[in-house]
Amino acid sequence: MSGFNTAAWLVDRHVDNGNGDRVAIRCQGTTTTYAQLQEELWRAQNLLAELGVVAGDRIAMVVPDDVTFASIFLGAQRSGIVPVPLSTMLRGQALGEIIADSGATILVMSDMFVDALLDLLAAAPGIDDVIVLGNPAAIAASIGAEADVRPWSEAGDVSEAAVAETTDDSPAFWLYSSGTTGTPKGVMHLHGNVKATVDTYATEVLGVTENDRFLSVAKLFFAYGLGNSLTFPLAIGATAILNPQPPTPPAMLELIEAEKPTLFFSSPGFCAAILDAQPDATVFDSVRATVTAGESLPANVHQRFSELTGTPVLDGIGSTELLHIFISNTVQKQTSGSSGEVVPGYVAELRDDDDNPVSDVDTPGYLHVKGPSAAAGYWQKPEATAQAFRDGWVRTGDVYTRSVDDTWTFLGRNTDMIKAGGIWVSPAEVENVLIEHESVLEAAVVGGRDEQGLEQTVAFVLPASGTAPDADELIQHCRDRMAAFKRPRRIIVVDELPKTATGKIKRFELRQSLDG
Repeated sequence: MSGFNTAAWLVDRHVDNGNGDRVAIRCQGTTTTYAQLQEELWRAQNLLAELGVVAGDRIAMVVPDDVTFASIFLGAQRSGIVPVPLSTMLRGQALGEIIADSGATILVMSDMFVDALLDLLAAAPGIDDVIVLGNPAAIAASIGAEADVRPWSEAGDVSEAAVAETTDDSPAFWLYSSGTTGTPKGVMHLHGNVKATVDTYATEVLGVTENDRFLSVAKLFFAYGLGNSLTFPLAIGATAILNPQPPTPPAMLELIEAEKPTLFFSSPGFCAAILDAQPDATVFDSVRATVTAGESLPANVHQRFSELTGTPVLDGIGSTELLHIFISNTVQKQTSGSSGEVVPGYVAELRDDDDNPVSDVDTPGYLHVKGPSAAAGYWQKPEATAQAFRDGWVRTGDVYTRSVDDTWTFLGRNTDMIKAGGIWVSPAEVENVLIEHESVLEAAVVGGRDEQGLEQTVAFVLPASGTAPDADELIQHCRDRMAAFKRPRRIIVVDELPKTATGKIKRFELRQSLDG
């Protein structure tokens, strides 16, 4: 196996080719070139070496989307160290438990989250050193003398550091799954996986070029955001626009207007929220395409957002296990309400309950995918690995249909499908109908139990601005548009829908709320 290092491929290659002065990252009005980013990688490498971290060790990261994230994440990989970026939305004990599971000995944390540090360390006693980004005085005032920390600002050695002798099959980084069904799992990715997503989705579907400017709602600790905001732009010598703040529609619209991205990556829910804000369409003049993933994009939102921007909206499906999108709509063809077609380089098939292929079109089956970006498995979870990774296939846990023209449509997770009156109901189908009503911004449909203990369809709806959804009206709206057995038996209006950090709805929490 020939040598390959992801970080050197993403950064050094451009400097070596004489493109070090190209803009790699724009963040809060500040520009970082590829040559400057390379020095920041060296800074991270030298600090980690000083702390005794060696190839194969893990370092945990709780860092917002900024240049420091790129520096530490890629600097670690350049040294053969395995970075483990974690959700900046988690706190204290929850973070500590994940860090303890990873076996990381070094923690890199922004002072934005330092209030959680002591609880975190109590749950992760294996952490030997803490590198904190930010104001050392503020850090000391927040945590006192109970934790020994090292400010990132003291890492001043930017002398050239060596590239580790890694290959395509060397451990590169871990991402923890979103936890939509419970405890997150450490998904182990290899150095070759990143290039695979660039060669397939980024190249074949997006047609990315060095003149593209990438802006993503999804954050870097999420597989979707990592490709959008780091690996895709750096792979081709383009520019990543990073936003360290929590995304809101007004702030994101301002950022689009100021930074002029050509590719905008969002979640379906955020697209709905932007539509609800009723922005001026000229904000999107620079955008040549919008990409959505994380949840299925309702047909109504797809059509309205495409009309707003005047450009294609490419909904698709990816997973942490496969690193990025493997079924997608394309610039040339978008089918509203569907995930599109299989991305070149991947193979997908549907299987039944007995693991036999489903060959009939428009027949539901469990989605299995094979492709070059598949992870090596889950950290220290052999049973889960054997269940999800089998004979080169990844069992996604999603239920899909495939049309005669090879368009793939999401019905729901295998654990989310509802059996009402003995007949299977797709939550996504009911949600698509609900979202067509002017009073509904977002909807999440789950299975609940009636007084007799029978499963029924229950819908949680988030109101559009200035509206007050009427339950009876929404039920009639569904009755007029779908078979009677599919319509919701209960409508619950909520102020917010519980979501993971990646934008996926936590349906298990909604089901639990019904049981309570």
